[in-house]
Parts: sequence; C-alpha cells; structure tokens
Amino acid sequence: MGGHSKTAKANLDAMYRIFTVPEAPDSTLSQVDQYISGNLTGFLQDHIVALEREMGEMEKDFSNPQVPEKPIFVSEQVQFLLDKLVAQSVHTASPSFIGHMTSALPYFMLPLSKIMIALNQNLVKTETSKAFTPLERQVLGMLHHLIYRFEDAWYRQWMHDPHQALGTMCSGGTVANLTALWVARNQAFPAEGGFRGVHQEGLFRALRFYGYEGAAILVSERGHYSLRKAADILGLGRDFLIPVATDADNRIDPDALRDRCLELQQQKIRVLSIVGIAGTTETGHVDPLETLADIAREFGAHFHVDAAWGGPTLFSRTHQHRLKGIDQADSVTIDAHKQLYTPQGAGMVLFRNPSVVSSIELHAQYVIRKGSKDLGSTTLEGSRPGMAMLIHSGLRIIGREGYEILIDQGIEKAETFAEMIRRHADFELITAPELNILTYRYCPARVREALTHASVEDAERINASLNRITRFIQKTQRERGKSFVSRTQLEPAHYNHYPCVVFRVVLANPLTTREILSDILAEQAAIGSEDSIAGEKRALEASVAGVLETLSA
Repeated sequence: MGGHSKTAKANLDAMYRIFTVPEAPDSTLSQVDQYISGNLTGFLQDHIVALEREMGEMEKDFSNPQVPEKPIFVSEQVQFLLDKLVAQSVHTASPSFIGHMTSALPYFMLPLSKIMIALNQNLVKTETSKAFTPLERQVLGMLHHLIYRFEDAWYRQWMHDPHQALGTMCSGGTVANLTALWVARNQAFPAEGGFRGVHQEGLFRALRFYGYEGAAILVSERGHYSLRKAADILGLGRDFLIPVATDADNRIDPDALRDRCLELQQQKIRVLSIVGIAGTTETGHVDPLETLADIAREFGAHFHVDAAWGGPTLFSRTHQHRLKGIDQADSVTIDAHKQLYTPQGAGMVLFRNPSVVSSIELHAQYVIRKGSKDLGSTTLEGSRPGMAMLIHSGLRIIGREGYEILIDQGIEKAETFAEMIRRHADFELITAPELNILTYRYCPARVREALTHASVEDAERINASLNRITRFIQKTQRERGKSFVSRTQLEPAHYNHYPCVVFRVVLANPLTTREILSDILAEQAAIGSEDSIAGEKRALEASVAGVLETLSA
C-alpha cells in the first residue's frame, strides 16, 4: 500500500460508496481491513515501548492547517496512519511499559469494538440506543452489586426503573467525580420554602438562603487533580477543595480531617463532601474508608470514594478487605479503562441510593423526556458511545474469577518488585505497595547510610543531588524506548518532608514478568553509571563522604 499519494474524485457516487458496506471479501475495503489488522497485531506484539524520535520531528507530519481540497483513497490514508501515527505511538500494551495506569487490553476487545462502532448507538436516548440502554443499566447494576452487595430482589426492583439510576456512565474518572460532587452539591442545597434549589437559583443564593459563607470538599493531599476541576466547575472555587494531611503511609489522617471540618463549621463553611481514595494515583494507597464514613455522617457530608483505580480490588477475596467501608459510600467512582481492561473512555459513578440522581435530572421535549428511560437525563455528557457493551463483554468473558486472578497477580507482582528494589544496592523503596503501585528512587546503600546521620542541611543537599540523578535516569530510559517507568515527587516523612523525585511503577499488565522487572532495574542502574551523569555522581559522593567522615571523627 505504498507509493505516491493519489487523489480520488469527489462526486455523489463516490460519497455513496464510502457509506456502503463492502459486499465482497476481496473488495478494497476488506483488503484494507485485513492489512490494518495485520499491522496492528505486529505493533501490539512488539515489546519496544516507543521508537526514539523528537516531538518536533513528529509535528512536521501534522503541520498543515488546511483541509485537503481533493479527497484521497482510503488506502493512502491507511498507509499515512500506519507510517506516521501507529509507528510513532506508545506501546502501552508492552509488558515493559509499567509507568502509567494504561495497560494491555484483552485481544477480544478489538473485534468487539467493531460492533460498537458499526452500530454507532447514541446512549443519550432510547430512540438512538434501543437494547444498549438496558445493557448499560445492567452493567451499572453489576458494578453496584460488586460495591454494595444488596439482595438480588433489590436490583430487580430498581435496576431498570425509569425514575431511578444506580449510577451513570461517563468518559472517565474526571467526569465521574464531577457528577458525584454535582449530586452532593444539589442534595446539600435543595428546594425549601421560597428557595427553588441550587440547581435553579445558583450557589450564591443557595449559600445566602441557608446561611453559609461557602462550601467545601475535603480530600487527602493525594487527591486526584480532577477534584480541583470539580470545585471550580461547581462554583465552589479551587480554594475550597481542602487538602488534608496524610500519614507516613500516604493515607488521610482522620484526626486532621475532623479538625478541619470543625474549623470550617465554625467559619460557616458547609462541608459539602468528604472524599476517600481507594488507590491513590501516585502511590496506590487506600484511605481508612470506614472511619471517613463515620466522619462524613458526623458532619452531614456526602461521602464519595474515588476508586477509579482500586475499585476492582473488590473482585479479590484475598485483598478486598483493603477497601473495607467502601459500601458505606454515598457514591463511588470506577474507571473501567483501568483495571477492568476496557479501551479508553469508560468510567462510571455508582450511587448507594438510586433516587439521589433526581437532584441533577434534566429533561427536554425533543429528547430525554420525563418518564422515559433515556439515560441522558442523569448524565453530564449528552451524546456518547455504547462503551458499556465492552465493559459487559469483559465482565462476562473474564468473569469474577478472571478479574480476581488479574488483581491478585498484580498485587503479588508489586510485592515481588518491591523486594527486588530492597535488595538492590542502588535503589531505595520509598512507598511499599498496598495494591499494585509503588515508588522508589536511585539511592545507593552508602548514600542511605549517610542520610540517616546527616544534618537537615546536608540531607537536603544529598536529596537534591539524588533528585537530579533520578530525573536523569527516568528521562533517559524513556527516550531510549526499551522500557518505561514514570516519575513523580513525594515528601517522605523520614526525610523531613523534603520533596523527593521518585520512580513510579504501576503493575497491572499480566504480561509483565519478573525477568522484565529485573531488566528494567538493570537498565536504570546502568544509566546511573554513565559518563554523562558522572559529574553529578561526584558531587553526591563528596556530600556523602563529608557526612560519613564527620561521623567517624
């Protein structure tokens, strides 16, 4: 399919043909389909994370702002995409890509996606979705049951009730968290007396009517950035997304949370919602959800759990206790495109009480009419695809036992990698895994010894040097493309909360092996010994030697 670019004719017959399903298996489009499938299969099986090429070079392939006057043949566009897009994409399915929450997909998701795309159902309304509507409601019911475990009779009563909703599907955790807090805001300031509700009259009048000076959302310092967006969009202001101190294990400090709630109460600030995290983005830790539920009830706040990452841990009989208390949440976010292994763009929020979504319900005469089963009446997004079909397929094809295996092996693999780091002379484990995320950094044993005895000033000097070396290793490894770990910045308590640059690893890909993890560490150690970082290494050794010499004197 190579050669020079050719243009096609733009006429009515040509436009008709591109909307017509090819009839013969040897038709041009069928051949194109087979060619794409073969190319993608090769790409997905390649273990190289990314080919090294500067972003500026890639931008040259996408620099023309003008829509082409003449159409081109599909085969020409396919070749362009394979050469310029596919070849320059990240192999997120690679078992050595362990730096982010995007992983390999079950291969059945590819052919099943064709069903979703070909039917092109719009889930805003039953007139454009038909059977996709009850299917989506069933998916929400399945995940609701995973969290809340009500009796089957309860789901038979409410799952398909047009006036209730067990949750809403959306494009991801950001919209799911926003939807949960939207419900929380509207529930906190309902219609009463002459006041028609915050959804009608706005936040300013709601606060004035109820006698408050503001409203706040509280979450740990490890809260996801999407919550700041929600505070902004809901009119609270980003300053009223209140971060609460965490303990040495990156979990919210309940005493600090309660104290903060009391302070806000005294300031006439309504505690709108308390958010617990089940699997923080940076370290994978889980807040004490049972305790947070008690505090939320104490202050009359909506208790939301952001379980976008850790929610599927509930499939594991061995590890589900780590999320104890999640069933007391008023709402829970789960991202299917994370540990349910569906393609990107599949999130949801589940509500313990199916009637609370009435607080955000909206109707229109031409669509989502009152009393209909149209899903768009309770979703922030209007037109959206039937991603629930792929979640439904995963839940049935993989099943509870399959997801349990995937969750268990991910946590086991993280514990194995943590032990490999502990035993390696060049690295220091910063946060041990609670689920399947961990962090570590470059910090040889001699440096660790010096840090245990260093003054605050010497420790800061040493940690600053370690930050530069860790950053260099991560960036160099990423650029070479054989493997990938991400990096973030934490403030470990045992280093006086000094900001430390750390490697961040997410172990969700079932294809990642112990050998691959060993190779990743070996590559990082080798990069740390290269001449290009030798100057920084000498400066580090000088600082370390000064501390150790003082100690021995």
